[in-house]
Amino acid sequence: MSRLFGSVRARATLGASLVVALALVAAGAAVLLSLRTNLTDQAGSRADSAARKVASQLLTVRSFGDLDLPDDDDQPVQVVDSDGRLVAATEDLQKISGTGVDQVRPGRGGAGAKEDDGDGGDREDEEIDDDTKYTNGSATIDGESAEYRFAAVEVSSAKGDFTVYAGSSLASEKSAVSTALTSMLIGFPLLLAVVAGVTWLVTRRALRPVAAITAEMSAITASEDLARRVPEPDTHDEIARLARTTNETLTALQTSVERQRRFVADASHELRSPIASLRTQLEVGAAHPELLDVDGAVEDTVRLQELAADLLLLARLDAGEKPGAGRVDLAAFAREELSQRTRDHVEVHADLKSAEVAGSRGQLARVLNNLLNNAQRHAHSRVTVTTRSDGAWAVLEVADDGSGVPESERERIFERFVRLDDARTRDEGGAGLGLAIARDVAVRHGGTLKVREAPSGGALFELRLPSPQSSAE
Repeated sequence: MSRLFGSVRARATLGASLVVALALVAAGAAVLLSLRTNLTDQAGSRADSAARKVASQLLTVRSFGDLDLPDDDDQPVQVVDSDGRLVAATEDLQKISGTGVDQVRPGRGGAGAKEDDGDGGDREDEEIDDDTKYTNGSATIDGESAEYRFAAVEVSSAKGDFTVYAGSSLASEKSAVSTALTSMLIGFPLLLAVVAGVTWLVTRRALRPVAAITAEMSAITASEDLARRVPEPDTHDEIARLARTTNETLTALQTSVERQRRFVADASHELRSPIASLRTQLEVGAAHPELLDVDGAVEDTVRLQELAADLLLLARLDAGEKPGAGRVDLAAFAREELSQRTRDHVEVHADLKSAEVAGSRGQLARVLNNLLNNAQRHAHSRVTVTTRSDGAWAVLEVADDGSGVPESERERIFERFVRLDDARTRDEGGAGLGLAIARDVAVRHGGTLKVREAPSGGALFELRLPSPQSSAE
């Protein structure tokens, strides 16, 4: 059963059929009930009319034998006095129920009822009651039994108080209801079959683009060709949005994969240089110990170590490593980091004002040191570090008096393995990962890292991080 309704098309068809079936059953029941009620009311109206005609005669005739009772088999009539005795009835009436009087033949002399003496002794209170009471019952007339709607009308005359019961056949009501029910039993299954068929076809047509998307995604997975895209239907429905979203996802995935491939290629290239240099120096030292450049080997080892640390940090950032939630005072933090730097060849000036941020102290230390290393490589005589608060932000700035960064390159320098100074050697210029790491760390802390021109004409890198104090307020 689960396999039978395992497709969206089958479930949609079943759901639509069930909804229509419930609607048809409810509508059919309402129609049958309304039809039966209307036809019963019509039968009651006919019975009331017949009863009032007989009641009118009771006010004028001299004897009950003069009553002109309907001889139609569809309208049996009984006249009962105030004591519940039958005084008149339809001639061929053989059996009756539902009126409260089972007699079908009046008693002798009108069951003891008084006859009018014809002297004009009419009662002043002669009247026919306006209220009519209705009941359902059955009657047998001339050997044929049927169901009837009975109307009871009370009348006060010179001869006494009487109740006239007149019936109207419900045969037409039963026939109409039966015909309507038969039509519904035949028509409803046909209508459900039509609804199910149309829903199946429409759903198949609507889901055809989904099948195409599924097939193309399977082909992309098999071929590992992320440059391919799924077909987008020329519509404005949910499936078209699904196709567009899928293609956007494929584009982002392709960009990410290409970025990772470039990253691996660039990392391999960057690692090859210090490793080759270190190997050469060690091989020369092994053959000619007097020529071993220990300082150069140490520098290559340090550079290799720093590059490995940068690659490891980038890998952790790409994996979604979240910064810690500790509080860091930028002023005290920067002062401590500056005191531990011993290899700077350009003097560093500090203007540190308290500004608190929330994040990873180790990652923020990497940002500050990368910005300082970059400034040291490009400064002529001065590097300045500034911390301050700016509303909801804590700001750390590192400026140098070098040649600055061209405006057209101010975003490109934050890409991985990008070095604008092609003339400098790799040993002096680094691998081009420092600024990329700094930007990634800033973004993951909810902040920004931008570069603009410093007052001294060099480059000014501005790190903005949200202040937890402002956030709490």
